[in-house]
Amino acid sequence: MRWLLIILFYKVFVQLFLRIIGVKWIGIKNFHVPPPYIIVSNHNSHLDTMSIMAALPIKQLIKTHPVAAADYFGKTSFTRFLSRYVLNAILINRNRKEGDPSPMEIMIRFLDMGHGLVLFPEGSRGEPEELQVFQKGIGALLSRRPEIPYIPIFMKGMGRVLPKGEKLLVPFDSYLAIGPKCYAKQHEVTLIVKEVEESVRLQREFLLHLLNP
Repeated sequence: MRWLLIILFYKVFVQLFLRIIGVKWIGIKNFHVPPPYIIVSNHNSHLDTMSIMAALPIKQLIKTHPVAAADYFGKTSFTRFLSRYVLNAILINRNRKEGDPSPMEIMIRFLDMGHGLVLFPEGSRGEPEELQVFQKGIGALLSRRPEIPYIPIFMKGMGRVLPKGEKLLVPFDSYLAIGPKCYAKQHEVTLIVKEVEESVRLQREFLLHLLNP
């Protein structure tokens, strides 16, 4: 029942809604990669996660999880239910109690089960189309599981459709440039972070060139 709810939400309601407001996916075939994998993207809007998830093939959708902060997306019993059973998210407690598994341990457990993750290495929503410095988490994760590929994405326009702090949607052409899967070539955490960030920047350059030849 849970999987049916997730599929109906993303593949029927969300996908239709995103098409209506002008979201376009470029390189969607690059999502045809069996999990485990880590999807990495810039982050400007609450629409970002839904735009990624709605584009995934159904078999991958039910095994792919956005990673979200429990103190934000799990404040109430309703938001916890929505996050876990509709959005298919993994809720990470940033203020964990002693003895609780770390966020890294939780993510690795899901990867080892053959599932995929959606991460926003910037950590928070920034200014539209302006990449912030990537945090070390993605580098630490890939350093422990270098055999798992990551899929870089750059999104353009999402921050204008639903800007940070706003509740009203503004229809606006938005794009997701989805790159081919990559494997970390470096071994040191900070170098892996730079490598992943560069992969996302390459998708940004590709998208800008495509829109402004």
